[in-house]
Amino acid sequence: MNVEMQIKRAEEALAKQFARVDEIALFNQEKVLTAFQREQIALRHFLPSTGYGYGDEGRDTLARVYAYAFGAERAIVSPAILSGTHALTVALFGVLRPGDKILFLTGEPYDTLRGVVWGEGNGSLKDFGVKTDVLPLTAEGKVDFSAAKEMLCHAEYRMVYIQRSRGYEVRDAFTVAEIGKMCAFVRENGFGGCIFVDNCYGEFVEKSEPTQVGADLIVGSLIKNPGGGLAPTGGYIAGKEHYVLQCENRLTAPSVGGEIGSYAYGYQQFYQGFFLAPHVVAQALKGGLLIGKCMEALGYENFPATHVPLADITRAIRFNTDRELIAFIQSVQEVSPVDSFVKLEPWDMPGYDSKVIMAAGTFVAGASIELSADAPVRAPYIAYFQGGLTYEHCKIACRKILERLTSER
Repeated sequence: MNVEMQIKRAEEALAKQFARVDEIALFNQEKVLTAFQREQIALRHFLPSTGYGYGDEGRDTLARVYAYAFGAERAIVSPAILSGTHALTVALFGVLRPGDKILFLTGEPYDTLRGVVWGEGNGSLKDFGVKTDVLPLTAEGKVDFSAAKEMLCHAEYRMVYIQRSRGYEVRDAFTVAEIGKMCAFVRENGFGGCIFVDNCYGEFVEKSEPTQVGADLIVGSLIKNPGGGLAPTGGYIAGKEHYVLQCENRLTAPSVGGEIGSYAYGYQQFYQGFFLAPHVVAQALKGGLLIGKCMEALGYENFPATHVPLADITRAIRFNTDRELIAFIQSVQEVSPVDSFVKLEPWDMPGYDSKVIMAAGTFVAGASIELSADAPVRAPYIAYFQGGLTYEHCKIACRKILERLTSER
């Protein structure tokens, strides 16, 4: 069967899933539009600011738009937040104090956060006397609720930490319904502290966010889903007001909190990106489904399977050899609009414990809402694919990947 026929058959098989994605995008688009109208967004909100940024209307109103769309009491949306890991770090250090204890309910966090939590002599949470317990997931990649109950009953935790996306683990991302179940469970077992969700890659994939099912804080990056492919940098923290206020004091200084923070380039890209985000996320989801379905047809296992509800924009694909894995990542780079000529090789990337190969021929450097893929080059050989600003680009990429993998066999 030729490549074009493979793609056509995959699209026909995915018709119901595509329709569901479009339904969710429409719901979320209306939600975001309502947030813009509610805050009476006008051209003045896009204007730049300098210096301290006192009275920066664009900054403050953008935060309220995010808070409303995410069902939160308050939000920080800032270009001063440099990455998802930085956003998580600001929030962790904002809420936690020496002697506090965290329960990582969904296993160890993503690679780059491990140094933030357990680093030695680098200013980590451990250096500041914050203690941790990690609850391993079950063999099926789910929360072990019986073990969690035991831990909650025998320790005083200040924070329960949930990672929505899979990171570099072989599991499905957690749905908002599953996160809601986790939140209800920990409350039923007497937990009164902060339920914290790493929401990276999950925004607008479903009709609701974790803040609407019991989470106290959600955190993410603007060069992932909510930036819509336009935000050039930044991150957000949203949730209960008293926790967000603590995070504002850590982002700036305890004496000024969220009252300062300027941006000399203006906020139009942040507003416009957020407005486009529900549509862009839908494009990425459909592109990931198409590539996943075609990989299944070639015999490669997918996480999540293409028939199950989606919880984030990432797709894990298991390969048989490092050669196949590298060929897949290189194919994504070769079909990128930026740096398509670059020949990728695995390298020792800071923050990771094995060689990593990353494809990101993107307009915004490292933006994983744009077509991108990455993988640690270690067994089991799993590539993590995400993004795609347009379904058409994903479809072209799918063609290239199929041609490359077929020739490698």
